[in-house]
Amino acid sequence: MTDKVLDNVESRLGDGVVRDERGGYSGYLVPAARLANVARTARDELGYDYLSSVTGVDYLPEGKLEVVYQLYPTAGGAGLVLKAQLPREAPVVPSLVPLFPGAELQEREVWDLLGIRFEGHPDLRRVLLWEGFAGHPLRKDWTEAYFEEDAKPFKSRWPEGKIHRIEDKVPFRHNVAYPPDFTPDGWVPEGDAALYAGLGQVTGGGNGGDPALNTDEIIVNLGPQHPSTHGVFRVVVRLDGETVVDLKPVMGYLHRNHEKIAERNTFLMNMPFTDRLDYFSSMGNNFGYALAVEKLMGIQPPERAEYLRVMMAELTRIQNHLSAIGFLLNDLGAFFTPVMYAFEERELILDIFEATSGSRMMCNYFRFGGLERDLPDGVLPKIRELVYERLPRKVDELDRYLTENEIVRARCIGVGVLTRERAIALSAAGPVLRASGVPYDVRRAEPYSIYDRFDFDVAVRPHGDVYDRYLIRFDEIRQSLRILDQVLKQLPEGEIQTGKPQYQARVPAGEAYGRVENPKGELGYYVISTGKPTPWRYHVRAPSFINLTTLAEMSRGYKLADVVVSLGSIDIVLGEVDR
Repeated sequence: MTDKVLDNVESRLGDGVVRDERGGYSGYLVPAARLANVARTARDELGYDYLSSVTGVDYLPEGKLEVVYQLYPTAGGAGLVLKAQLPREAPVVPSLVPLFPGAELQEREVWDLLGIRFEGHPDLRRVLLWEGFAGHPLRKDWTEAYFEEDAKPFKSRWPEGKIHRIEDKVPFRHNVAYPPDFTPDGWVPEGDAALYAGLGQVTGGGNGGDPALNTDEIIVNLGPQHPSTHGVFRVVVRLDGETVVDLKPVMGYLHRNHEKIAERNTFLMNMPFTDRLDYFSSMGNNFGYALAVEKLMGIQPPERAEYLRVMMAELTRIQNHLSAIGFLLNDLGAFFTPVMYAFEERELILDIFEATSGSRMMCNYFRFGGLERDLPDGVLPKIRELVYERLPRKVDELDRYLTENEIVRARCIGVGVLTRERAIALSAAGPVLRASGVPYDVRRAEPYSIYDRFDFDVAVRPHGDVYDRYLIRFDEIRQSLRILDQVLKQLPEGEIQTGKPQYQARVPAGEAYGRVENPKGELGYYVISTGKPTPWRYHVRAPSFINLTTLAEMSRGYKLADVVVSLGSIDIVLGEVDR
């Protein structure tokens, strides 16, 4: 934003709101007591109606914590950053859930990992860790069992090469010793008791929406070990007959504190670590992280590298959406034919990734200032054959095969409806947002890399149901092919790396937020550097995680079987949900 725009924003936000004058930082510092009012002004008067990201930061040397909010206008344009600074002892800030319901899971995450309490939050429980977990692990003074050092590589391992098996140091050599008098029968964890209470009282005497039936309200657990939950994910559903009254997603079974590990890695060590988030979209994961660190470093990749980055990102979108379509049909009860049909084309794209990066899924291809290597001989003709010949034909075949199928239409049309207003309010992103009639795509709203050079349409559908979320993925595949056509025609010769390849990135102090339009929605990285080899703060705005905020909205009033279909239409990957 220009200084004139900044002055206007600052004057409209009111007294006590000041620019963040720290070197390398941006945004506005807001007194905690005024946060809700300032956020309301930003939404209602300044047009920042979309809360993208909520991040917590521990500034241990200064003795304070900070909550950072990234707000954007769905009409497009640059974002607004609001920050509330709090004391480390008993930090409390007003919840923004009443204004931006999409903050629900994000505020719970900040509470869980940093211990910042959000006053007025409707269901402030841990979200990634279990309720009995001791402490808040993203605080800088929290250390785990067998802690060695704050930053890698650990001196105990390198350069001397000493290694040990962590199992040899575990005191519970023969599993866990249970307390005396403990019996598993009838035991309900405290966390589950709070979870069930959050779904409301089970009153009984319902009728499932049918006055001819006399049914009871019950609570049912779907998952975490169930094929329809796409991994170790659990849905707690309150039912009146077979009609969903309310629903709570439960995650964290795969959590390994990706961000804590990343804050001990060097900046470059985190590049392959991003691959493990949405493992269907590792190239896109690399892209977002590279953008954030490049902003801090003030470097720009060469032209050829920019084109190859876009090429890999759009190929990633195509293979992800093909998989999402196949899996959705599997959730609908189809046999494996649609899945295998989609996966055959995906495998051909993974052949390109393997030839280029050396890996099919964990590609680790991007570098700060460019790419690890250029395309090897023979790959470009294969990409041209896919883009111009095979993929358009096969996508059309899959479309004809599935879209007018009467079972697909009956199970998807009018099911899991998410309105435009609720999609924005719940911070939905990607195909979930655009299928609800919101033409918001980061590639257009705030172009990054060289996306402003390409002619393509933002795919949008009006109804917000499962059917539109299915159709929009076909739309986006076709737009990606359109972009790839232009990339192939414009691809220049030249270098693929700015400067010499580095084994240790020198990242100046400051903060940066890098965001990309990944296949599942906006993927953002909030990175803080203190000038040292490791990030001070590394936070992932994970679209799979935040999009789950919409699941209850999609499910209330529909049947239990529809929950599975609505979940499939969101397209989540648990590596990204749990991190």
